[in-house]
Parts: sequence; structure tokens; C-alpha cells
Amino acid sequence: MKFAGKLLASVLLPAALITGVEIVSAQNAPADPLHAWVSGNDPAVLETWVNQRLDEEKADVDKLLAATGPRTVENTLRPFDDAQNQLALAGNNAALLYSLADAAALRDKGQAMTAKVSSASTELSLNPKVYSALAAVPLPANDPATRHYLERTLLEYKLSGVDKDEATRAKIRALQDKITDLSLAFGRNIADGTLKITATKAELDGLPDDYIARHKPEADGAYTLTTEQPDVQPVLSFAKNADLRRRMFLAYDQRAYPKNVQVLKDLLAARQELATTLGYAHYADLATADQMTGSAANVEAVLNQIDEASRSASSREYAQMLAFAQHQQPGLAQISRSDSGYWAEQYRRAQYAFDAQSVRPYFPYDRVQAGILKTAARLFHVEFKPVKNAVVWDRSVDTFDVFDTATGSKGKLLGRIYLDMHPREGKDKWFSSAPIAPGIRGRQLPEGMLVCNFSGGTAGDPGLMQYSEVVTFFHEFGHLMHHILGSQGQWSGAGGFNVEGDFVESPSQMLEEMFHDPAILQSFGKHYKSGETVPASLIAKMNAASAYGRADWLQRQLIYATYALQLHNQAPAGIDFDVLWKADIERFSPFTPVEGDRFYASFTHLTGYASNVYTYLFDKVIAIDFFAQFDKRNLLDGPAAMRYRRTVLEPGAGKPAAELVKDFLGRPQNMEALKSWMNEEFQPAVATVK
Repeated sequence: MKFAGKLLASVLLPAALITGVEIVSAQNAPADPLHAWVSGNDPAVLETWVNQRLDEEKADVDKLLAATGPRTVENTLRPFDDAQNQLALAGNNAALLYSLADAAALRDKGQAMTAKVSSASTELSLNPKVYSALAAVPLPANDPATRHYLERTLLEYKLSGVDKDEATRAKIRALQDKITDLSLAFGRNIADGTLKITATKAELDGLPDDYIARHKPEADGAYTLTTEQPDVQPVLSFAKNADLRRRMFLAYDQRAYPKNVQVLKDLLAARQELATTLGYAHYADLATADQMTGSAANVEAVLNQIDEASRSASSREYAQMLAFAQHQQPGLAQISRSDSGYWAEQYRRAQYAFDAQSVRPYFPYDRVQAGILKTAARLFHVEFKPVKNAVVWDRSVDTFDVFDTATGSKGKLLGRIYLDMHPREGKDKWFSSAPIAPGIRGRQLPEGMLVCNFSGGTAGDPGLMQYSEVVTFFHEFGHLMHHILGSQGQWSGAGGFNVEGDFVESPSQMLEEMFHDPAILQSFGKHYKSGETVPASLIAKMNAASAYGRADWLQRQLIYATYALQLHNQAPAGIDFDVLWKADIERFSPFTPVEGDRFYASFTHLTGYASNVYTYLFDKVIAIDFFAQFDKRNLLDGPAAMRYRRTVLEPGAGKPAAELVKDFLGRPQNMEALKSWMNEEFQPAVATVK
């Protein structure tokens, strides 16, 4: 998930540390053009802070337009990028507080300010004088990164409709504002839509002891569970009671139903009208015009290739699971989607002698966080130093400065990261990474954050994590490192998060694969009570068990990608959300649909990715191809690690993504590594690094 993405020229780096452990009062807060939250939790102060950034953005645009003489990179592209940077700072901070602030009033103001910044961004993208000035800048011959940034900027201007007449531009601006408002409302309804279900003690059979201990029974003996992530996944994976699994499955998918039904209808209609106004038949054609794929037709072709590569393997996996389930439960005809996680877990226990609960004691949250930081430090040649007394938006947030340890730049401060990792009331309910500040070489350090909802973070709760949650942590941290390492260039608008949208998941998905390495896991996998290292034999079982179901994962992603594409490649007025959702499930999934499933109402990626949810599948192909280039016997210290940093991460958006892929692989990506990955069989291994 990405939020929108400058610093006043007079501010020096490194960014000054603000002392104190709580948000300071507005009256005593120092001026801080990077961090809105240090000015207090008063919504009016946030509004003032955002307006200051927008005033700076306007001043930069005025400077650009006032330049005399021939148009140059320095007198035109530089002030344009400065303006973009101010918009990014304003949008990132407003979105942060909209998603993460503890006070509802501050979240409301964050939502309003996010919409205001988006409107200002639209206005800049439709300014024909700015476009004409940028188009008059000669493309630099000896600076490929600047050349690509300028070319990309001009393409985005054309796609925005800057060349339309004034009345059409006004219509586009109104539609963009409407799309922003509807997207924010869609997300807010999900964040505020936590539901509760009750369960008897008997229905909790199969759930981990620490899970049950976190939930105290009411006077009548009933237990209250919520649709927060730490409650949901264990029920779907471990609860023996099928009715409890079904109730949790439906509650989770109905969090924002029916509120978001009309919101989604209006959002799709506005996007379709925008697309036709800009000369495209459907929104999916517009949304893919600046991506690696280039068109919705090419996306469909990619999805069909992945379907062809994975369908037979997925059918085989399901047949194995169903035969096992029928042996355990005679008379069972099919497995429903609400039961798929449970039966997958039971099958893995029987087939691979692996119980997902058996590794949880080795993955308490604090050790996992420390281990991922240690792993990333070695892989990317950086060092993470805790920032003491940093002012943050919530006292639970951990802050680290990132320093370079690579030869030739050792000790250089690269940026700052924030980890907001546990659920709380009003907080965004998903798992994401986002920029806070873009990077500008010599002027501004990049800052980024992780927003997750793992268990732990409270006294007495070790936050024992499932192995799938550790994989998620690795994934999101991959985004963060892409932002920090890829935002060291001279342009704020060419950082790691600014690559083509259908490449942005590749670095994070590549990092997921590190999770299978015994040496890495044993470096931090320690029993939360005894301190015992996770046994190599258990890791081998876990790896073998986790390899089962990869084809099914691809087919499930095809459901989401196809559904998102279909919502945007036809006239929205004729779409029946339920009929289409059921049809896509029946096309790609062997698991039977669950009556009442309203997943689309809380499908958060429909706002951030719109039609382009295919990104996850497309980038998986690239990520697995990337990982195949690493020496499996020496993942962290082999030559591929630094070559990957230099060729894929550090350029940020200074090159077309296709060139980044080719620079590392020596060729375009292909499906061969993905096919091998689907059929990979892990053998027992002994870790050599502790």
C-alpha cells in the first residue's frame, strides 16, 4: 500500500531528533516540516501544518513558472520536484494520521487533509503551463536517471488529461476529487468496521493456549472474539469447530458490508467516467497505460499464463487435501473456503509431521523483529540503530536510524524507519509499508514506516507468531528497504516507491523467500520460555509443509486479480458484485463458496491498486526469478546480495523497471523459476550459522 509523497531547503540533514516520549503540545512543539505529528494531537494544528506544505508547493510552482530564458533541468524540473516533494510530505503525513491516529477527531482531520492534498496534486497534474514548461526542457543526454524521471513525468501528465480543454480539465479535477473521497470513505469503513462474534469454551477447542488466555470469558462463560487480525487467523487455521470458522470467516468479510456497497458502486462509476473522459474504453486500460504490462489486454495474457502454469498443480493439491479430509470426516463431499485453512493445516500435520503451532513458541514478536533487522542488516549492508526518545504518533512505535556499512560509504546515515506493529482501536487493520518522507540527495533523508497488526505489544503477551506472519513481516520489510535504499538520488519523485506500480511488490516478495533458510531462522528463532533454538529438523518440516499449497496460492491470487480487473474493464452499472465474486471463485478455486461472503466490501486493495491487483502475481514471477540467482548456501553474504542492492534497489525509479530486472538477471523475467518454485521439495538441512 502506498501513500502520496519535501523538505524546506533551509532544513539540514540529518533530520533533528525531537526529544520526549509522547506527542508534545502544540504550544511547545518545534517547527518540523517533515513530521506533522510532533505538533500535537489537535486537528487544527494538523490542518495548519498541511496548509504550510501546500503553501510551499504553490511557491515552488510559482518559481517554476516565473523562470526566464531557456527551460532547463535546474530552473524547471528542480522546482517541479520540490513542489512534488511538498505534496508528498503533506499527503504522507495526512494519510498517516488518518490511518493511525488514536483520536477519532484527528483521524477525521487526516481524512479531510488527505483529500485536500489529493486535490492539490490533481490541480498540479492538470496545469498546462507547468506541462508546457516541462516539455520544453531538453532531455539530458548524460544523466539517464534525470532523463527517465522527466520522460515519466511527461507521460503521467498526458495520462492525466493536461492536454484537454479547460472545461474537460475541470471535469477531470472534479472526478479525481470524487474518487479520492470515495476511496477514503471505503478505507475508513473498513478500519471502523470491527465486528465481534461470541464462542463457547468448547468451540475454542484446537486454538493455542496463549490465544485462549488472551480472551477472558464473560459471566455467562462466552468468549468474545473480534475481526482484528490476531483473532482471525488462528480461528481459521486451528479451530476444530467448523461453525466457528464459518462465523469468523463471514464476519471478517462483512466488516464493511453493506456500507461499502454503494461506495464501491460510486467509485467504479467515477473511475469509468474518468477513463472515458480521457479517451479510454475502460478504467483498466487507463490504469495499465504507465505500467510494465502496458495494457489491460497484456494483463489478461499474463493472468492466463499463470493460470495455465498452476491449474493442474492446484487441482492435485486440492485432491490430496480432500481425500485426507474425507478420511478424517466420512461423508464430507467438498471443502468450503471457510474450512480451507483448517484442512490445509491438518493435512500438513499428517503429511509432513508439521503442526504450525509447534513453531509459534520460537517466534515471539520481539525476537522476530530483532531477527529481521539483523537479517536485513547483513543482506543489504546496513545497520539499524534505535532512536531513543523519538516523538512518535503512538508510544508503541519503534524508531530506527539506518546507516550504511557498505565499503566506501560506511557510517553514512541513509534514513529512518518507524515500526507500528500491533493493533489498537481506530488503527488501520491491514499490513503495509509506506513512505513518510521522500529522499533528496544532500537535502532530505528518506523515512518510511511499517503498519502491521501482529499480536503482542502488551504486558504478558509474547506475541507468538505463525510462520505465515513472519513471512508477512519479511515481505513488508522488503518494501521499507526498497524505499530507504532506492531514495538516495537527487529527485524526490524517483524513489523506491515511485517505480512502476506493477513492479513495486517484487523486492518485498523476493525477501519473503529468505524465511526458508535454516541459518537465518536459527539466528533468531528462540523459544520464548527456554531460549532453545528452533531445531533444524522442525525447520525442514516447516519448509516442506509450507511448499505444499503454492499452486493454490497462485490460483487464489488469480481470484483477486481477475475480480479487480473485471470490476474495471466493463461498464460498472451492469456489475453484480456477488454474482461476479462467486463466478471467479468457481473459476479458480476448488473450494466451495460460502453463502454470505461479501469480501469485496472490505477488499482494501481496490482503493490502492484499483484494477491492478495483478501486481502481486506479476511480481511473484519476477521475485522468484530474482531469488533463484542467490546462492542458497550463502544467501546473506554471497555476491548476489550486494549486486541486488546495487542493480535493483538503489536505482529506485531512476530506470524503467524492465531495465532493473534485466540488469540483475541478465535477461527479461520468465516463468521457469516460478514453475520450479511451485514444485519445490525441501530436504532436511542443518543450519551452519547461528
